[in-house]
Amino acid sequence: MVPTSSGDQAPTAVVIGLGRSGVGAARLLHAQGQPVYVLESQRSDALEARAAALQAEGIAVELGCPLSSETVLAPAQGKSSQLGPVIVSPGIRWDHPVLTSLRQEGVPVCGELVPAWKASRPAPWIGITGTNGKTTVTHLVSHLLCSGGLDAPMAGNVGRSAAELVLERLQSSSGLPAWLVVEVSSYQIESCPDIAPRIGIWTTLTPDHLERHGTLANYRAIKRQLLERSAVRVLNGDDPDLRARAASWDQALWVTAGPREELAEGVWPHLWIEGGRVWLAGPSGAIDLMAADALAMPGAHNRQNMLLAVAAGLEAGLNASTMEEALRRFPGVPHRLERIREHAGVRYFNDSKATNYDAAEVALQALEGPLVVLAGGQAKIGKAQSWVAALGRKARAVVLYGESRHAFADLLREGHYPGEVSCCVGLAEAVPLAERWARTLDCRGVLLSPACASFDQYRDFEERGDHFRSLVQAL
Repeated sequence: MVPTSSGDQAPTAVVIGLGRSGVGAARLLHAQGQPVYVLESQRSDALEARAAALQAEGIAVELGCPLSSETVLAPAQGKSSQLGPVIVSPGIRWDHPVLTSLRQEGVPVCGELVPAWKASRPAPWIGITGTNGKTTVTHLVSHLLCSGGLDAPMAGNVGRSAAELVLERLQSSSGLPAWLVVEVSSYQIESCPDIAPRIGIWTTLTPDHLERHGTLANYRAIKRQLLERSAVRVLNGDDPDLRARAASWDQALWVTAGPREELAEGVWPHLWIEGGRVWLAGPSGAIDLMAADALAMPGAHNRQNMLLAVAAGLEAGLNASTMEEALRRFPGVPHRLERIREHAGVRYFNDSKATNYDAAEVALQALEGPLVVLAGGQAKIGKAQSWVAALGRKARAVVLYGESRHAFADLLREGHYPGEVSCCVGLAEAVPLAERWARTLDCRGVLLSPACASFDQYRDFEERGDHFRSLVQAL
């Protein structure tokens, strides 16, 4: 049972996981005067250093501590304080038996975004989710708002935890920002029911993370929760799954990268593109906002991303000319069709964020072929047929690496891929091999678009993309 309080000492918060989000949550809670105990199941030199830094700040840390009800409840046993919130990182399944048991016993369990949400009141959040496109939209929204003179930093599932950002701002003279632009994954949504953004953006929905969420319906329902709690809902009308459920929304702002007439009946776009211009549905008719080519990033999907970001900018009070100018200055997003360099007439693109088949197919559609594609890593559950067909249209060679290389070779063979296929252990071998194929087969570009998670060889997709970039720059 939950330890009860017999005194005035603040409850002890238990943070599970010593990753970036766990460290951020622990530091934020500690700064608010709450006793904090961090539990980490692994042990390594890097974790030892991280633990030592927290301990120097007065935060208790225990490494090599497996997750169990006993280890979670232990910090408050025999003490005058009750157990406070148990904070879990996105990497821990929300339906983990231990977490389920704790919730059933009345222990407050939540994700690492909740402390950041509570500490940032009343600053409004812009919450951005989706299977693909959410990181690009997060960068775009923050860029637009900041370019328009608003203090709108980004955090969440983009490399910097929201707790880190909120703590930094609370301790600075500038205070809380005017807006927080937060990328939110499905893992974070299901563990953070308190978060209610001022503006919610849903980019796309295709099968992903099914090894954790089980079914597409469950995955969809989790994503939807964030939008239902948002005061303003911005949805991508070009996404088939979202569009098919348009009638289920009582209030939403839809965008489309095409003419408004091409949307399904009953879906009235807030923003659309026609005649090379972006149009806004106004009270007295269509309003010409800006040029449709203001954003230089390739691909129709990036036009969708642009419109989602512009919709948020309009809600935040920005004018069209400010946003058009900002879009023209947007430098792009690392690891999202990031053009690294041109070498010997061949362009090299880093799309390490493409961690599933659908995202990798979008990259193929956005670039002009013929290409050499590097793919591989830790495979996910999903349907690969459309991706394989796109490879057949755009790629003259595919270089496979990592844990999934042999399984992917089988997929290509079964899908009758007509080009060259090579397998190797890692990117260190794959990049020079791709360079040779590009030269031999007269290809325009080399594209890293893995269609896989990175965890077989890297800490995350950023580390994978950084490695690819360094290898390409060294050619």
